[in-house]
Amino acid sequence: MDGHFVPNITFGPDTIAALRKATKLPLDVHLMIERPDVYADRFIDAGADHVIVHVEAKHDVAKTIAGHPRSRQESGLSLNPPTPVEKVLPFLDQIDELLVMTVNPGFGGQAFLPEMLEKIRTVPQPRTALDISVDGGINPVTGRQCVEAGANIFVAGNSLFRHKTLDLHEAINELRSHVKE
Repeated sequence: MDGHFVPNITFGPDTIAALRKATKLPLDVHLMIERPDVYADRFIDAGADHVIVHVEAKHDVAKTIAGHPRSRQESGLSLNPPTPVEKVLPFLDQIDELLVMTVNPGFGGQAFLPEMLEKIRTVPQPRTALDISVDGGINPVTGRQCVEAGANIFVAGNSLFRHKTLDLHEAINELRSHVKE
């Protein structure tokens, strides 16, 4: 987050580089920034395995998602709640993941927007497999609703870190069990 595209600021490539030294786990970076075309390569060079950029940001989307040859995976696109699915249709064959924001991005702890379920349902599957991820207000109940709508990747923050038991392992297992039912 850059404080421009969304009204908050988070970490940059140096944090990714530090995490890369500490883990071999995949690092998935969601750039909620105004100019992802300028910064995506910096995150990849720092160790990001996968980069997701917003279709609404100030950049040539096709050029940005095609410009990650050093990435170990293809690029992903993210879609904000007010943006229609039609904005990403020209790029579905060029990405491996579509992230549907289920809140207005920028702050954690927001309530899930149920109208985003219809948006998930309307995403056509391109010729190659497309993961549909969701981010915002994801908990066992909303996660299950998103599965039923077609999502298969879940970004959860508060429902895990503020779980009633304060046990992260238990919170993750609870979310997993609900989305797999």
